Amino acid sequence: MSLMDQLMADMKEAMKAKDKERLATIRMLKSALMYATIKDEGKLSDNELSREQELAVLGKEKKQREESIADFKKAGRDDLVAATEKELEIVESYMPKPFTEAELSQLVDETIAEVGASSKADFGKVMKAIVPKITGRADGKEVSKLVGAALSK
Repeated sequence: MSLMDQLMADMKEAMKAKDKERLATIRMLKSALMYATIKDEGKLSDNELSREQELAVLGKEKKQREESIADFKKAGRDDLVAATEKELEIVESYMPKPFTEAELSQLVDETIAEVGASSKADFGKVMKAIVPKITGRADGKEVSKLVGAALSK
């Protein structure tokens, strides 16, 4: 089942349950995915996003929620913090399970070996190879730190 099909099914379920918060968040996710499809229409085959593209959209939405929560906390808007945390929880429910620290380290080591990287000069090659593998499952900054540490050994 594609992500769009899952969202449609969950949207119907939220409507029946009269869960307004969940319904609004699902509609927002559906809208973001539709926008990405329309924006990239010329580049897509079958006018559908790939799994990686869907995860990139979900990751963007997740990051927006996290930044909003931080801003609302700074401004002392606890009411908005609670609502946005609920949205974040719903967005995360559609994302794959994140990598553990050990899995991420292993993936970095495998990718370094795969590209044949040996020094910090190869940082860009490693990141280019690893980013598609981690989309939606790990933070790019964290991976960047691990790659940098591994290449400086």
